[in-house]
Amino acid sequence: MGMGKSGHIAGKIAATLASTGTPAFFVHAAEASHGDIGMITRDDAVLALSNSGETGEILTIVPVIKRLAVPLVAMTGNPESSLARVADVHLDIGVPEEACPLNLAPTASTTAAVGVGDALAVALLKARGFTEEDFARSHPAGALGRRLLLHVKDVMRTGDQIPTVGAGTLLGEGLLEVTRKGLGMTAVLDPDGRALGVFTDGDLRRVVDRAANLHTTRMEDVMTRHAKTVPANSLAAEAMHLMEQFRITALLVVDAEQRVVGALNVHDLMRAGVV
Repeated sequence: MGMGKSGHIAGKIAATLASTGTPAFFVHAAEASHGDIGMITRDDAVLALSNSGETGEILTIVPVIKRLAVPLVAMTGNPESSLARVADVHLDIGVPEEACPLNLAPTASTTAAVGVGDALAVALLKARGFTEEDFARSHPAGALGRRLLLHVKDVMRTGDQIPTVGAGTLLGEGLLEVTRKGLGMTAVLDPDGRALGVFTDGDLRRVVDRAANLHTTRMEDVMTRHAKTVPANSLAAEAMHLMEQFRITALLVVDAEQRVVGALNVHDLMRAGVV
């Protein structure tokens, strides 16, 4: 909690704590005297910011905080202030002077408060064993959330959207399947649904160079064997890495028995925000 510029800093610290695994929220010190003090329970701790340590709105509600028997941590620029003396823990954020040429506007003092607040958040993050995955769960709409939470099964094409042909399918039919499904490739499957290979746009260019007959050439004769595959429960970011590593634009998705259950290309990952 805090007032004025200290209140803005307190709100920022609360947001940083919440996003790094320590549930926190901002309480406006003035509004606390008019009912918002009810937001504070006996399971909480209060971090109060006041550069002077004499902010009236905070001192007014200190007795209520004390009656709740919750820890009170004060961040002030004056260890001898009223707030510093009544706090269970005092963090001295005093600065010699403000950056303001008038030495009036809170500038250096608010920067010091932000720095100490961030240090507290990082210390708690480490103590809690907070991981990248935990951070991603707190930021599901962000790039990191998409990278760490989105799986291949969330973005892959399934069912009739998967381009597939048999090994004995004629090249002409195979090209039609590539065109129909719009992934720039088709899987070539055995009778059990396992991938024997893949036919891509690159294979098509090689077929054209060979002047292969569309009506007599079979897909198994022109496909690329040992197609790159990815499990459905892999992270979408892993699929992207695989594409970059082998300079390909599409992947087949397989289950534990190596049967093809899906397919995706780089555009699917772009639409999902992974790229």
